[in-house]
Amino acid sequence: MQNSSAQPERAPGKRKRNFAILFVVLLLIAAGCLAWYLLYARYYETTDDAYVSGNLVTLTPQIAGTVTQVSADEGDFVEKGQPLVLLDPSDTQIALQQAEAELASTVRQVRGLYSTADNYRAQVAARAVTLQTARSDYARRQKIFSTGAIAAEDLAHYRDAVTSAESDLAAAQQALRTNQAMVDDTVIDNHPEIKSAVATFRQRYLDNARSTIVAPVSGFIAKRAVQLGMRVDSGTTLLSIVPLDQVWVEANFKESQMNTMRLGQKVTLTADLYGDDVEYHGTIESLGIGTGSAFSLLPAQNASGNWIKIVQRLPVRITLDPHDMDKHPLRIGLSMFARVDIRDADGQLLPQQTVAQPRFTTDVYQNALDQADQVVAKILHDNGQPAAARTTAR
Repeated sequence: MQNSSAQPERAPGKRKRNFAILFVVLLLIAAGCLAWYLLYARYYETTDDAYVSGNLVTLTPQIAGTVTQVSADEGDFVEKGQPLVLLDPSDTQIALQQAEAELASTVRQVRGLYSTADNYRAQVAARAVTLQTARSDYARRQKIFSTGAIAAEDLAHYRDAVTSAESDLAAAQQALRTNQAMVDDTVIDNHPEIKSAVATFRQRYLDNARSTIVAPVSGFIAKRAVQLGMRVDSGTTLLSIVPLDQVWVEANFKESQMNTMRLGQKVTLTADLYGDDVEYHGTIESLGIGTGSAFSLLPAQNASGNWIKIVQRLPVRITLDPHDMDKHPLRIGLSMFARVDIRDADGQLLPQQTVAQPRFTTDVYQNALDQADQVVAKILHDNGQPAAARTTAR
């Protein structure tokens, strides 16, 4: 009987001890959470609303034509300057040949203007000599007219000869001035008519060169829409090129998370594609200039009566370490998890200086006019000199 009565008395004590243990465990958990927040969590902001973004270079023709060759398909890697699409060059070649002939003809016509000017100068000099002779003859006859050695009719003829010589000289001078107005202060290379013909030739040369469409950047083909035999116009989308070495991450943080975010802060990221074992390192390059809803196709009408407050998100652009990209390449649109280290809050919210160098540039279109100018120089040389002079020069 004594044992049965003692057991209920010990039960409340055991229950109190269990509650005490549970309280201590909860207290330790709370202390651990508080320590984790104070020592680690408060210095980081995280989001899983982050995605890989990049440049999508759209390839479009600059002239109209019929597609005769497509050199790459989706997923293929292409180098900058590599020919990708060829258009039928028949029309552009004919136009180029016509422009070349017109330039050569114009050079010869302008060269004729300079020759005509020299001819008119010679005519003016000859007319001036004729006038001087006529005046001298008239002056001598006028002196002997009073002695009766010459008839009045003959003297009138000499006076008419002076008048005629004066008219011939004036006509020759006017023709010279008219011709000089077309060639004064110019040489063959910079004559207006030749410059116009050269501009036409250069345009036709560019049109012919643009029948071969090249890759402006190195990257991977995506969204190919061009097909053989397709008739394309200027500006038609043919395909896209994605340079995967120029991708970045766009992380959308809540506005309440961005109080201490600054440019240049370090970011650690993981991709769902590779899992948590693969980490990427990045840097905040820019903080959003506006929320997604502000730039949407149909912006929210917050001034209306049915307004509901919604926490907005701002896009944060994060550049990635190229070494991480080399080991584990990313694709556009992949999901990412971003963790920003906000301990260093000395950076700027917005950039204070303009961009010193162009962010993106290509030089694949710079050589076409240089080659055209070489052809122009040859045409000017071949048609701007007399045959004898060219033979001597050779």
